[in-house]
Amino acid sequence: MKTKLTICFAMLFAFNMQSQNSDTIATQTSRQEIIKKGISFGPLPIIAFDQDRGLQYGGLLNLFDFGDGSYYPNPRQQWYIEYSRFTKGSQQFFLTYDTRNLIPNVRMSLAATIMMDQAMDFYGYNGYQAIYQADSVNYWQDRNNKDGMPYEYMSAFYRLDRRAINLKADFVGRLPWKNWFWQGSYLFSNYRYRPIDRAIINKGKPLNEQFPDHAKTLYEKYMDWGIIPEKEEGGGFVSAPRMGLMYDSRDFEPAPSRGIWAEANLTMAPKFLGTTHAFNRYMLIWRQYIPIANEQLVLAYRLNYQGTIGSYLPYYMMPVFSTIGREWERDGLGGYRTIRGIMRGRVQGLDMAFFNAELRWRFVHFTAARQNVYLALNTFVDGGMITRSYDNSFRGSGDRTMFDKYVNPNARNAMHAAAGGGFRIAINQNFIIAVDYARPFNKQDGTGGLYVNTGYLF
Repeated sequence: MKTKLTICFAMLFAFNMQSQNSDTIATQTSRQEIIKKGISFGPLPIIAFDQDRGLQYGGLLNLFDFGDGSYYPNPRQQWYIEYSRFTKGSQQFFLTYDTRNLIPNVRMSLAATIMMDQAMDFYGYNGYQAIYQADSVNYWQDRNNKDGMPYEYMSAFYRLDRRAINLKADFVGRLPWKNWFWQGSYLFSNYRYRPIDRAIINKGKPLNEQFPDHAKTLYEKYMDWGIIPEKEEGGGFVSAPRMGLMYDSRDFEPAPSRGIWAEANLTMAPKFLGTTHAFNRYMLIWRQYIPIANEQLVLAYRLNYQGTIGSYLPYYMMPVFSTIGREWERDGLGGYRTIRGIMRGRVQGLDMAFFNAELRWRFVHFTAARQNVYLALNTFVDGGMITRSYDNSFRGSGDRTMFDKYVNPNARNAMHAAAGGGFRIAINQNFIIAVDYARPFNKQDGTGGLYVNTGYLF
């Protein structure tokens, strides 16, 4: 019911605001679609849901500049502003600007993001080498329970406190060859990690549901066991130029029906530029969109590989999925933007690969309040795995028995996969309300995820 109310309210609000602020011209496509021009904007309240972070509430403002209409359905430039909170303790602020015209022949994308997670997921490293106590994690009881279940099984055991600030400037320009582009970027980030604040986590909970002061979270145990190096414990700064190549033959960016979108980029974060713990990474991405019945039915898939150059990567960079372009920095692997249905951050290592395969069906198009609308269904399979492991051997202090309970360095790296389906409502082809649900194939990866968000994954 919450999902239905969210979608209906967002549609009505968007229709109202965009119809008041968007110009149109008489020319229409063969599907009787209105060609948009000028500024189209829609301030919206946010009432959404993310399985990993809880109920989301806040507000956003999305502005599209379609110019004289010759760019439609692509905007000349766009702005996105969001502030929202989650009931599981997260806050986030996004400010992005994307333009194709400010610099001749160069697309510029700027982003500033602040994310504050009072209870960010932390399940350990190297996928299934980190043993998740799936049967007991949600088991709450009082201090004198007859089963004698320890407090570490509480959900707060798999949480930490993180603050992430990211600033980036990305530039993409054409090369002499058709559909080929160069990429240049600068990224500045600050990551602060620390154990959960028990006063905040326990606030308002009955005594039998509180995480006690004397118990340690998995994050604290990883520090005791020496898996997280002492020099990296608090996080650090990242100052990194990035460069890459891109091939892009998509017909339309927000929801392509045909074409290939491939990237290869390199991130270099040396100490002399201000990086606390120097590292180098690379990313390889292949996305393809195959029309089965024109734009109505499309098979889309993405193959992604993120690797470390050398054998060192600070632990706080492992859950970061880094991109060049209009999107901001994401958490991965696991969760809405990477592997739906898998717990957020479940798959972390030096080198990681993941895929998404999705069948998209636009089953109806219509106009309402002078806005172009289509409805779509999608079904998908997502998966990912560690291809090179982070060193999670015991090399510190603490209880070795507890280490053996939660870490198995000899476990085989295997695929973490989930399958599901979703629903889309697209307004003027650019603003897309998305609902997805997925369940993993292995209970070590959670019990499934429901996501109410915006856009397609890729």
